[in-house]
Amino acid sequence: MTVEIAGLTAKFQTNYGRAPIGFVRAPGRVSLMGGAVDYNEGFVLPMAIERETVAAFAPRKDRLINLSSRQAEEHEASFALDDEIAPGEPTWANYCKGVAAGLRSRGTRLVGMDILFDTSLPLGGGLSSSAALEVATALAMLRASGETMEDYELARLCQKAEHEFANSPCGIMDQTICIMGQKGHALLLDCRDGSVKHVPFDDLSVVVLVADTQVRHSIAEGGYASRRAQCFSAAKKLGVKALRDADEEMLDAAARDGVLADIELMRARHVVPEIRRTVDAAGALAARDYTRFGKVMLTSHASLRDNYETSCDELDSVVELACSCEGAYGARVSGGGFGGCVVILADAGKAEAISQTIASGFFRKFGRPCPIFPTRAAPGAAVLD
Repeated sequence: MTVEIAGLTAKFQTNYGRAPIGFVRAPGRVSLMGGAVDYNEGFVLPMAIERETVAAFAPRKDRLINLSSRQAEEHEASFALDDEIAPGEPTWANYCKGVAAGLRSRGTRLVGMDILFDTSLPLGGGLSSSAALEVATALAMLRASGETMEDYELARLCQKAEHEFANSPCGIMDQTICIMGQKGHALLLDCRDGSVKHVPFDDLSVVVLVADTQVRHSIAEGGYASRRAQCFSAAKKLGVKALRDADEEMLDAAARDGVLADIELMRARHVVPEIRRTVDAAGALAARDYTRFGKVMLTSHASLRDNYETSCDELDSVVELACSCEGAYGARVSGGGFGGCVVILADAGKAEAISQTIASGFFRKFGRPCPIFPTRAAPGAAVLD
């Protein structure tokens, strides 16, 4: 589902009394594999999806930035480019403020602007709506200023904005796939050096289903930050730069010698094999070995549930329901966990039946809907003609 441009244009005209001069789009993403390993300098395998955030914009003659969103129409924001840019209310605008502050710090000649956002992404659903907002903001500001940025530099800038202005210690995966995604491809990203490999994923016989539990989360909350700290502590005690550099023999020795606290060992027991699983999954996807890929997905979800403890009853139930369906290869939590969405690799011809089984089973257990939508690998962020 894409954003409807005509409606966005009309709303911009209503808000600002003139038409926008341009539009940019930035997609959300699902994490096919690589849960909780981006900040451990491992490999991740995300895919840009067909749902997106679009920004309509027009420059101003003064130095004000005005921000509004069709999802928060009562909570507009405004700040001056020549003043200190600081987080505040409304909180959704802090992602945009952080981007503006980062661009200004690097010397971008920002101009005053009116920007209106619209999105087809479920907010807080673990599909990187925050990264899409950041990247859309950056592209609109760069476009209006007549400047460009290298892709990975832009990803780093948006990541820093989220760290400093939204207090969310995210890894680099979300911003990178949002910017560098390609149609018909997943992206194998090395989170240590930023190198990428586009993995073909254009087989029309399979489709990705995204099931939204509607359990909302924020990675700014303590669960994400505490796990990140536990991983860093484990790496330090093991004498490695990051858990990327550890192996399972090291973990066995640490368990035997009591080097790691029990909770640190649990986290490492997820991260270290998950990095290997992600590379294996990329190979299976390239070979169109969906049975193997699905098995890796399920192993990953079990580890996120048991070792990393970032699942919940709703997520586990969706995975179990998917696994009961003919034509479902595998399923796992997508994103940071603690709620959000499950990603399912499915036979395209059986996707509707799988969706119905999951939706009805979820409603019977929890008494509320679980929206499900299909998607294929979409292109990354771009200026729209």
